[in-house]
Amino acid sequence: MKKKIAIIGSGFSSLSAACYLAKSGLDVTVFEKNASIGGRARRFSKDGFNFDMGPTWYWMPDVFEKFFNDFDKKPSDYYELDKLAPAYKVYFGENEEITISDNLDDIASTFESIEAGSGKKLKKFIQEAKDNYAIAVEKMVYKPGDSILELISLETALRVHQFFSTIKRDVRKVFKDERLIQILEFPVLFLGAKPSNTPSFYNFMNYADFGLGTWHPKKGMYAVVEAMVTLAQSLGVEFQTNANVSKIIVDNGNAKGIVVNSEEIFFDAVLSGADYHHSETLLEERYRMYSEEYWDKKIFAPSSLLFYVGFDKKIENIEHHTLFFDTSFEVHAKTIYDTKEWPKEPLFYASFPSKTDAFFAPEGKEAGVFLIPIAPGLEDTDELRAKYFDKIIKRLEVLINQNVSDSILFKESYCVRNFIEDYNSYKGNAYGLANVLSQTAFLRPKIKSRKVRNLFFTGQLTVPGPGVPPSIISGKIVSEKILKSI
Repeated sequence: MKKKIAIIGSGFSSLSAACYLAKSGLDVTVFEKNASIGGRARRFSKDGFNFDMGPTWYWMPDVFEKFFNDFDKKPSDYYELDKLAPAYKVYFGENEEITISDNLDDIASTFESIEAGSGKKLKKFIQEAKDNYAIAVEKMVYKPGDSILELISLETALRVHQFFSTIKRDVRKVFKDERLIQILEFPVLFLGAKPSNTPSFYNFMNYADFGLGTWHPKKGMYAVVEAMVTLAQSLGVEFQTNANVSKIIVDNGNAKGIVVNSEEIFFDAVLSGADYHHSETLLEERYRMYSEEYWDKKIFAPSSLLFYVGFDKKIENIEHHTLFFDTSFEVHAKTIYDTKEWPKEPLFYASFPSKTDAFFAPEGKEAGVFLIPIAPGLEDTDELRAKYFDKIIKRLEVLINQNVSDSILFKESYCVRNFIEDYNSYKGNAYGLANVLSQTAFLRPKIKSRKVRNLFFTGQLTVPGPGVPPSIISGKIVSEKILKSI
């Protein structure tokens, strides 16, 4: 008789784990509290417009390839993938923007046109980042985070100094133009920490950016969710939506099942891909590994204030991905990680997927997703949301030199309280735990409970860290741990 596994939550890590476990012959059921699958990567649709509610960047395509290859599949079996050209645009002020191409030679030429000698330096920098990427992906990120020994190899020993320097320090040693520096520091934001707190080794994200490029799955990131669900169902995984898990049942130190919508259901093991802090609140206190004090001291990646906006016209002077760095990066970062307050003049990011994919907006119209990174746990009111929307739209109009506010058909907002309500997110964080040195690999919360047998965790609060590719990897790591344990 097949052993039965319950998975709480249906984000990327849960979907990944479900596929691997089902492939190995286990009976897998996924329980999702919301009405649709995907966790934070849901889709919002209104009046013919479609929006990815969560992740919008498709980076590290090799990780997606590896996942599907493990099932003798490939991404193209499920969705069409296009490389964005250009990858993105960055605004630094009026008539001051830099467009990042889809290949390193052109990007190096752009750098050279701004700072003499920087093109050659960039290629050397990206080669070093490529080497680190190979080590990270092949030697490190697929490890379970059990021991520091996982990080020790000849390659990492030769780079030990990179774990004690920072991205900020290294970038500024090589490049002088502040705009180029900000572009090179930008990718580490996906790791959830300031460049000044991110180890130099993580410059492999620059290779993910300039080397591997920025991609777009047709119909957006939710197409990846749909692909993983289709794969999971073909392997026999069962999905239950509107299924709120209120308790993990423990008997004599063993995870025996869960309480779903007030009903007890019994399993041989339980895996939670929900918020790690919330998952432990489903246990009696004596079975929790981490205290409230522990979580309060952790460095969390940002939360976000998001707006999903339908425009009644096409918008000019923007790209599919557009970054607005026309205010101080340092000042904004300080409000997220140090003072933990609303930024006075925030940087923001905007995605206009309808620039390249007609699925997202009716003909002649534009879909826009706007994101302001903020500290988790901030006060979140409708008045604050309206205030910040007004701020960024006015700046957008100045920077792209056109009126768009009169063309807004609707806008929907999403912020701290929604992350808490929809995902039980600790303090409303959007991206999990930051990947600073003190929270890397074996120093992250464990994927296997030390207090309850047959209880496991996956997702961006455990190994390897925040982001879609790491979450997919997390699902593989935990599935291997489960298969060895039960």
